[in-house]
Amino acid sequence: MGFNSIWHWLVVLAIVLLLFGTGRVSNLMGDLAKGVKAFKKGLQEDEDDAQPHGEPPKVLTADAAKPVSSVEKDEAAKH
Repeated sequence: MGFNSIWHWLVVLAIVLLLFGTGRVSNLMGDLAKGVKAFKKGLQEDEDDAQPHGEPPKVLTADAAKPVSSVEKDEAAKH
């Protein structure tokens, strides 16, 4: 009985079914499927988090950078 033989795998399957029963094996496969779905959902959420949401950050230009007047400096020093 070789490792890749169909008879080998049929015997292994029969032993597993005898030890655990069909209900337990189907429950394990259902749990495995739920785990795979949760894993895929987690990967999709990570990809969504990597993409920026909302508006892009503001970039200051030369027009936006105006010198502060002396009145504004005095008010800022008080606070």
